Amino acid sequence: MAVSEEESSSSSSSRPNTSNTNLRSPNADAFYLAKTVLRGSVVLQAVCGHFRSPNSYDVVFGKETSIELVIVDEDGVVQSISEQPVFGTIKDIAVLPWNKRFQVQNPKVLGKDMLLVISDSGKLSFLTFCSEMHRFLPLTHIQLSDPGNSRHQVGRMLAVDSSGCFVAASAYEDQLAIFSLSMSSSGDIIDKRILCPPEKDGGLETAKGSIINISGTIWSMCFISEDYNQPEKERKPVLAILLNRWGSFYRNELLLLEWNIKEQSVQVVYQFAEAGPLAYHIVEVPHAHGFAFLFRAGDIALMDFRNVKSPSCVHRTSLNFTPLEEKKFKNSIRIPDIMDEEGMYSVAASALLELGDINKNDDPMNIDDYSSVQPGSNYVCSWSWEPGVTNGHRIIFSADSGDLYALEVLFESDGVRVNLSDCLYKGRPANALLWLDCGFVAVIVDMADGMVLKFEEGFLKYKSSIQNIAPILDMCIVDYPDEKHDQLFACSGMASEGSLRIIRSGISVEKLLKTAPIYQGVTGTWTVKMKVSDPYHSFLVLSFVEETRVLSVGVNFSDVTESVGFQPDVCTLACGVVADGVMVQIHQRGVRLCLPVGSVHPEGIPFSSPICTSWFPDNMSISLGAVGHGMIVVATSSPCFLFILGIRCSLAYHYEVYQMYCVKLQNELSCISIPQKHLELSRFLTNYAANNSTPAFPSGNHVDNLFVIGTHRPSVEVVSFTVDKGLQVLAIGIISLTNTLGTTISGCVPEDVRLVLVDRLYVLSGLRNGMLLRFEWPSASTLSSTGSTGQQSVVGSSTINFHISSNLLSPNNEVPEIFKSNISGKTEGDLPVNLQLIAVRRIGITPVFLVSLSDSLDADMIALSDRPWLLQTARHSLSYTSISFQPSTHVTPVCSVECPRGILFVAENSLNLVEMVPSKRLNVQTFHLGGTPRKILYHNATRLLFIMRTELDNDSCSSDICCVDPLSGSVVSSFKFEPGETGKCMEFIKVGCEHVLVVGTSLSAGPAMMPSGEAESTKGRLLVLFLEYAQISDIGSVTQRNSPIGSYSADQLFNSSLCSSPDDNNYDGIKLEETEAWHLRLAYSTIVSGMVLAVCPYLDSYFLFSSGSTFSVCGFVNDNCQRMRKFASTRTRFTIMTLTSHFTRIAVGDCRDGVLFYSYHEDSKKLEQVYCDPVQRLVADCLLMDVDTAVVSDRKGSLVVLSCANHVEDNASPERNLTLSCSYYMGEIAMSMRKGSFSYKLPADDMLKDSDDATNNINSSRNCIMASTLLGSIIIFIPMTREEYELLEEVQARLVVDPLTAPILGNDHNEFRNRESRAGIRKILDGDILGQFLELTSMQQEAVLALPSGTPNVTVMSTLKPPMPVMVNQVVRLLERVHYALN
Repeated sequence: MAVSEEESSSSSSSRPNTSNTNLRSPNADAFYLAKTVLRGSVVLQAVCGHFRSPNSYDVVFGKETSIELVIVDEDGVVQSISEQPVFGTIKDIAVLPWNKRFQVQNPKVLGKDMLLVISDSGKLSFLTFCSEMHRFLPLTHIQLSDPGNSRHQVGRMLAVDSSGCFVAASAYEDQLAIFSLSMSSSGDIIDKRILCPPEKDGGLETAKGSIINISGTIWSMCFISEDYNQPEKERKPVLAILLNRWGSFYRNELLLLEWNIKEQSVQVVYQFAEAGPLAYHIVEVPHAHGFAFLFRAGDIALMDFRNVKSPSCVHRTSLNFTPLEEKKFKNSIRIPDIMDEEGMYSVAASALLELGDINKNDDPMNIDDYSSVQPGSNYVCSWSWEPGVTNGHRIIFSADSGDLYALEVLFESDGVRVNLSDCLYKGRPANALLWLDCGFVAVIVDMADGMVLKFEEGFLKYKSSIQNIAPILDMCIVDYPDEKHDQLFACSGMASEGSLRIIRSGISVEKLLKTAPIYQGVTGTWTVKMKVSDPYHSFLVLSFVEETRVLSVGVNFSDVTESVGFQPDVCTLACGVVADGVMVQIHQRGVRLCLPVGSVHPEGIPFSSPICTSWFPDNMSISLGAVGHGMIVVATSSPCFLFILGIRCSLAYHYEVYQMYCVKLQNELSCISIPQKHLELSRFLTNYAANNSTPAFPSGNHVDNLFVIGTHRPSVEVVSFTVDKGLQVLAIGIISLTNTLGTTISGCVPEDVRLVLVDRLYVLSGLRNGMLLRFEWPSASTLSSTGSTGQQSVVGSSTINFHISSNLLSPNNEVPEIFKSNISGKTEGDLPVNLQLIAVRRIGITPVFLVSLSDSLDADMIALSDRPWLLQTARHSLSYTSISFQPSTHVTPVCSVECPRGILFVAENSLNLVEMVPSKRLNVQTFHLGGTPRKILYHNATRLLFIMRTELDNDSCSSDICCVDPLSGSVVSSFKFEPGETGKCMEFIKVGCEHVLVVGTSLSAGPAMMPSGEAESTKGRLLVLFLEYAQISDIGSVTQRNSPIGSYSADQLFNSSLCSSPDDNNYDGIKLEETEAWHLRLAYSTIVSGMVLAVCPYLDSYFLFSSGSTFSVCGFVNDNCQRMRKFASTRTRFTIMTLTSHFTRIAVGDCRDGVLFYSYHEDSKKLEQVYCDPVQRLVADCLLMDVDTAVVSDRKGSLVVLSCANHVEDNASPERNLTLSCSYYMGEIAMSMRKGSFSYKLPADDMLKDSDDATNNINSSRNCIMASTLLGSIIIFIPMTREEYELLEEVQARLVVDPLTAPILGNDHNEFRNRESRAGIRKILDGDILGQFLELTSMQQEAVLALPSGTPNVTVMSTLKPPMPVMVNQVVRLLERVHYALN
């Protein structure tokens, strides 16, 4: 940070003057909210099953701190359905298949598979997918051990019987538990259970009556399938386990445990030990009674366990297909050495005595017929069985070489045969495999993108990638002004899979086309099909203030207005296809019906010009309209009339528009929507009327002519039309919203309205003030409760984020029908049904338009306000995610052969054709780098990324610094280190009016520190590089100049065309020609004692670097980068990991003492320690927010805020501890932290503030902290005011105990987020828990906040003061702002 002359002079006193209030924290208290903006992408477990419904085929990824449900579509693309945090750490997951013997009465569970999870909560959780909440919810939890799961407590691994009747859970060592499942109608899932051994340090009885113990690592286990013809009461489940005893001479031990359920005892029916190749896994062969595979180092053994007391190996397959010297990949499974070499022989005798009852001559591994098979050098990493096959047994597996093979087990009359296929695919070793339906195979790879493969012609072919951006070792944030948000550059992956990832917020779109800015004054856009059943759109209609143009949809958008027949000199209000081949244009003066000619569409009429006819209202102007199949609805204003129009055909190609119905309105209409005809729509209304004793529509009426309107009353109303009955209101939702002060909110008139049918029928409405509403048909209980109490019951049950004055009609008042002609026809008050307001959200300040992505009633929508959002209609309440595109005025879907998922945005007077990319579950762009990217910096002047790479597959060097063009990902130039030298750190340092790159390296192999934390005796090098611009002229001469400083600002980045191709090296019109390049040149270097692990700038003329446990203050003499001078040095007790500074404050992070605060005295050239960390911690990264406050992440997964603001520095001493302000346990290690935000910057942010003194920190990027983790997560920490913190703390205390929002794995949320923290320290709020509040309906939100603060499970923040009242609207508006900015 640059300082002024006055500040520089004042800092040269005997002690630095850091008491400037502008530099200090306003107070010592820190209040933060942590929100995950990108969840980790590391997949540790993968399973498939029927989770959403009995007919769905879903995949679940276990990602340590979250679970994600995905599907693989017909193109082999992985699409995310749901992802949720678990607020704990997943140990293992498994599928519990549906069993017909389960007596479950709950229809939401019937026929669906369940997800079993064990975690650090110490519980076995049974999860089921809830369609309403669109995520997994727990059915029950079974306590296995204490939270945390120590090595000796059950909670490490799961095994499920193929019939779904038994489950086993093991500890890391020494103990396991077996459960039998009942799924009784009473709701109990667990029938019986038994612990093995039943007592701590106990043993199990063998078949011969002796006692043995399970002392060692339980490496793998599986159930041995039984003969299904055996009566269920006589079944005795058999569990096979692989055991590695500590220090035993025998590397493998196979135990078969039989559970006698009736006698509630477990017996070891078979035991075998061998000193041969290490066995990794034992896997049951499904649908084959008594058979299992044993995967060992070098071979695969097929075991016959039909006689559990005398098993045998019936076939052995060698895995000697990759010569050892040609192995390309390192082992992906790191097996700890389970043999204690020093003590191996000392325990051999006791091991022999313990295994004395084993018959060594009866070796089940002896196979006379296959004695010639020699063990190989490979082993199996992962495997998966072919799905849906009961009469065949094929398994696909990944070897440690990265090759995929298939094994087929054939049971023939003369014995068992196992056929090994040729190599099906060559890649990287897979951590997990899933063989899916339709021949797809999902391959999960460690620290690299996974793959979806498909069987084609006997081999596996690549189809798509499964993105994995972990681990993120470093990152930098750069503003992206074209899209009004930042983008993040991340160092991702390791070794050959290392890559640069460009991460953006929102849903990814691929930009296909952008026109010139020639489309001024667009008032509407529509895409129209020629026939209702057509799969693709035929025409794009653009409406202007006084003009209409029709373009053909295809490779080229050509103008076909005359051939279609639309009137070109009017502003179109609405258009559509009313019948096959018949299009309708609604404009202010009338309705025009057109039959396009065959030259623009094959289904057009065989004439040279279109046939057109019109209908005009009498002396009135049309204000709005809508076109449906067989029906046209238009409305006028002043006076207000509603017209229902139909069409009829008198002769071939001759249609006319006629008026079917007309009615005068009490309230002017604001919008009209005609839904697509749907059989389920009629069925829903019929069932609703039957179930609620309310006639949804009179006898004989159908929903063929159903439409939805919005009125200036304001209200939304569902209306039906029949010729005999006329118009009738089926349902009505009154809109009356007030703010926190009790005043009515203006602008609540509906701008758009849509009817949605996904499991249930509901109405969506976008208002003119930027708000989004969801109405639903009330249940029978709601109808009965509101029938007598009227308005008061509604206010009490339906308040959402605004006070609702009236949601239902008061029975004491006259029913204000919109149709005067229908008032006399209303009987018994049964119609209209009063819609219930379920949710209200503000998504902007401009009117909200709703655009369906298809014609179906369950299609997702784009909600367009200040910016585009994707509205997921299948979600509970209102769920929307931002689309990564600039603010737009209009949008419409465009479906063509060339672009089936196209979306056309009108932005900045240009047409932008984009496509939402389903293959990108993450909005991430990837550029492969060929090595591990360790550090990354962005250079403003050249707009290049500087990336430090290690582990390069290069003969000349293994580490370098490369300059990368962020648009194309191409390496512009690189600086190679010496052979054997490895880059460790780098930073830009200002020298005079220029910047140089100061780099720290290691010249020694091996670790930087001892196990004690002290620095190893190593060597390092400090380098100073300057950036040089070289231009090769036509005559071959080279001209050079140094890097310009201050030529460009970060705000100028990416002002190029949105649709630039990946090959365009274009920045603001500045072309990086092939004859131009930037090169790094060495200006200075020196060898130092110890690896140089950290470098950072200090004040305006110094920099700091650390080597081992020493750090120094250095500078450049006379601003000459070739003359470096060391001014001061000091030592710490342990190896220094990080250095950072703010003004005169220096923060040093080491591997044991945590963070230490230092000051540098310029006059005496000395460094002085002034504060130290109160606890020991291994620092991963550190940030100084100001001279008093440090934010620290450690390598145990915690983040803390430390402060010295309450101390007087004049009395400070090295023994004075920093104050722990607040803490947060992430469960993930954050290796990189940066100041900044990942948020959109729009005018709506100011409009959403309650008052001038509301928090400004939420949108203040300089006060936010972004952290990237080794699991690939991005977490942002947002500062808050004390009042906001206390409000949300009350809400969080209730959410963590509510069944709908509590941690799904049974974790104590308070215990989980408090790990590695001292008692009594303020906790950072969990934005992931709080974010669930927005997913609830208004009644559920009220129920959560109605939980009494005195409830034992609810943690009250302070017992010294009464809890503050929590209002729904305050909470929602605050959380909306966080969601709006970060989503």
